Amino acid sequence: MRHLVERLFGSRAARHRRPDGAPYRSRYCLPLLPAQVRDRRFRRTRLGRRGLDPDDVRRFLDRVALELADAQESAERAHRETVRIKDALRRWQSEQTRTRDRYALHR
Repeated sequence: MRHLVERLFGSRAARHRRPDGAPYRSRYCLPLLPAQVRDRRFRRTRLGRRGLDPDDVRRFLDRVALELADAQESAERAHRETVRIKDALRRWQSEQTRTRDRYALHR
């Protein structure tokens, strides 16, 4: 997902990461809540133009895209960790079964 965000928004998205890969956030920038996205209202454009302020919309969409990318990356990391733990548990259970069977044969 990060590659998609970088392709869409350039390397600017990569600069918002700490060295450990976690997203950089100042203490004033808390993660977006679903209600914030639903309730967001944009300013009108300047006099003589119709519609919403494109810069305001773009800034918000950039932020939403980064938040979404971060959430998806977190979900992917959690999934990989779950798969790793399940594999380790299967190996351990197989090892325990082999050990139990070996002792059962020697009785």
